[in-house]
Amino acid sequence: MSDISREDLDWIRRLTGEWQAVADLAFADLVVWLPTTTGSFVASALCRPGTGATIYHQDVVGTVAGAAQRADFGEVIASGVIRRHQDARWHGSFGVREEAVPVVHKGRAVAVMTRHGNIGVLRNPSRLETNYVELADELVAMISRGEFPSASAPTGAARHMPRVGDGIIRLNPQGQVLFASPNALSAFHHAGVIADLSGALLVEVLAERLRDSGHVDETLPVVAMGRAPWISEIELGGVSLVLRSVPLTNRGSRTGALVLCRDVTDLRRSEMELMTKDATIREIHHRVKNNLQEVSALLRMQARRSASPEVKAALGDAIRRVSTIATVHETLSQTISETVDFDSVFGRTLRLAADAASTGFPVHTVQEGSFGEVPGDDATALAIVLTELVTNAVEHGLAPAGGGTVWIKARRDGDELTVTIADNGVGMPAFAARAAAPGPGSASGSASGSAAGLAAGSAAGSAAGGIGARGGGEGLGTQIVRTFATGELRGSIDWQPRQGGGTKAIVTANLR
Repeated sequence: MSDISREDLDWIRRLTGEWQAVADLAFADLVVWLPTTTGSFVASALCRPGTGATIYHQDVVGTVAGAAQRADFGEVIASGVIRRHQDARWHGSFGVREEAVPVVHKGRAVAVMTRHGNIGVLRNPSRLETNYVELADELVAMISRGEFPSASAPTGAARHMPRVGDGIIRLNPQGQVLFASPNALSAFHHAGVIADLSGALLVEVLAERLRDSGHVDETLPVVAMGRAPWISEIELGGVSLVLRSVPLTNRGSRTGALVLCRDVTDLRRSEMELMTKDATIREIHHRVKNNLQEVSALLRMQARRSASPEVKAALGDAIRRVSTIATVHETLSQTISETVDFDSVFGRTLRLAADAASTGFPVHTVQEGSFGEVPGDDATALAIVLTELVTNAVEHGLAPAGGGTVWIKARRDGDELTVTIADNGVGMPAFAARAAAPGPGSASGSASGSAAGLAAGSAAGSAAGGIGARGGGEGLGTQIVRTFATGELRGSIDWQPRQGGGTKAIVTANLR
């Protein structure tokens, strides 16, 4: 085990978050070795180059250093100096040149990073390869001095972060372009910068092109001069470029900079298309909500004109159900996600349902547990089922008792949701309890619910099911709950007598 401090580990994690550029520039594999309490070293991270072939086809993380490596690493830790092997080490048919680099943090070598470069075929390197390797050497030297990665560099996974293969520009301390890779030149040519970048001040080239632009990122001058390890994005002639600066330093003195660039035009266009689609979907949800509210208003007008109490009650139930669906669509219209915070949705409908169902008697609602995020496809069905259960628990369980309490308890286990709706109302009469008890060969979900609801259509039968018939036979509420619970929610519904008096309904749902 390693006794390295948490602060030093954080520094190493920051290094491994940034070292892909070093591996790509060096055409080499990089491995970080942590010292152990037994005096050995263990490989903790591996980075393969994206610009060349790797020598490690198998993962080496967890490998313990051999005796020769252990001696080299111990010397590197003690001296804080890079140790280069002059002779190549052969891996089968190809030679590998290795070097051990101290990973320095706050003046102390806390780990060792090894660099393994494939020598390959002997030939004169191209100008691109020469600049790549020189930049890699500078970054490796900065690691050995504790100057890379920079403490002020942005952390975390940035969107569309440019990599070495996307294009690099090498700057001198004054910000003049010493070298631009072919991919970098292509990206700038695509953006309309046709002039030769070599020898030019990058910040002046960009300033000339952006002179008439309406908006310029305020970090751009600092990035284009290579003065800070920041990221900037520019748009030229409809082309989007991301620039990332990596200052090169030597004991605090700036010696130049590496600027990585990437053409992200297609990615930004795709993002805009997705944003447009998201906005369209939200607008559809908003319009559906408005249309449902208009339907509720029409039903409310019809209910006021009706002289029949039964018709008024039926229209009132319809208004409540439509309003529940509208609430879900309103929530979906306010988010880019196709999931809803169901605790918020149900919290809004619960009180309205209880208040609408109770007329002249006190009703108290208690909610326990959390529903969490629920997919929009399931949210509507779940809201209807739970609202129906609460409403009918109040109307047929608490009303005959002169008031009481309704408990809603949610338990979430991954995609499986279990909700219990309980009341302390008149409860299940003995005959309804017997009818609700599943007999041999009967299914608990459908048999108990329908049996309780079919108890002669009486008030007692209604209370037994928590929802029931309002004129004989299985009530519409029972049909709705059972259909949505077993169909849309791919679960079950079961009614049982509550211990201590009253009724409880247990709904299970398998969310998408």
